[in-house]
Parts: sequence; C-alpha cells; structure tokens
Amino acid sequence: MAGSLQGASYDDSGDGFDSYRPMAEINVTPLVDVMLVLLIIFMVAAPLMMVGVPLDLPKTDAAKVEKAREPVIVSIDKDGKFFVGEAEVPDEALIARLMDLRAKDGEAPIYVRGDKGIEYGAIMQLLGKIGQAGFAKVSLIAEAGDLTRGLAPRPAGAPAGAGGR
Repeated sequence: MAGSLQGASYDDSGDGFDSYRPMAEINVTPLVDVMLVLLIIFMVAAPLMMVGVPLDLPKTDAAKVEKAREPVIVSIDKDGKFFVGEAEVPDEALIARLMDLRAKDGEAPIYVRGDKGIEYGAIMQLLGKIGQAGFAKVSLIAEAGDLTRGLAPRPAGAPAGAGGR
C-alpha cells in the first residue's frame, strides 16, 4: 500500500513517524501513457486497413446497381395450408395472389418452405402453382443439419447412390 510522507514528522518514540496517512490519489500517468500509445497505433494502422490497390477509376454514366430484391416466401404447413409471407392464402386463391405479386415485381425470387411431415406430392403441387403464376426463380428452404443422420449405410458392393432411404 502506498503512503504519503507529507506533513509527517519524525518522533523519538521508536516507531518512526508519528502519523501515517494512506495516499488517496490515483496515479493516472501510466494510464495516459498506455492510451497515447494505443492512439498512435490506431492512427498509423487505420490507413493500412484500407484494402485494395490505389487506382484512378474512370467515370461512367451507367445506372447504379439496385439492391437485392426481397424474396417472396411461400410456405405449406403440415395440414396443407398455404401461406404467402405470414398470411394464410386459400388453395384456390394462391395462383391469383402470386400473379399479383409477380405483377408488382416479376423478378423477385420465390422461397418455398415446407413442413417436413408434408407429402412430397404436395410440395410438387405447390411448385406447379408457383410456375403457373409465372415465377422462374424458385428456391427450397431447409434447416442446416447433419445430412448423414438417419440414412441407412450403403450395402457392401453397391454403387454410389444406393442405400439410404
């Protein structure tokens, strides 16, 4: 513990000083030194973080690249109900709803989500309806996971692709 000798006087009683007071000040000099060193490091390193080769790029009159389009998410739940975004859409109105969306933005991608308990045929019917509405960019969404889990091993001597489910 640091102490201060200010105002202390030596006494002859044998214990040294007649008053001992702890220092109540914080020495900030090391903190300031560290902060100044860090400031200099960042001032030197910041220009070096700019990635790329310095070039004098030509000017162009080309249109700016537009931001990515919002995808249309079409879902089918385990009961076979269709949803566009969060809203439930009846089976007979699905194509009309998708055609309305296509009229607004014909280039928007379609993301199809299907419950894992739904039959494969129901997913194919949904994809057919999306195609009838005129959408060309369709993607299927699934959760990431272990693809080998639950698959049966390939029988010995069987060609690749055999086995599994």
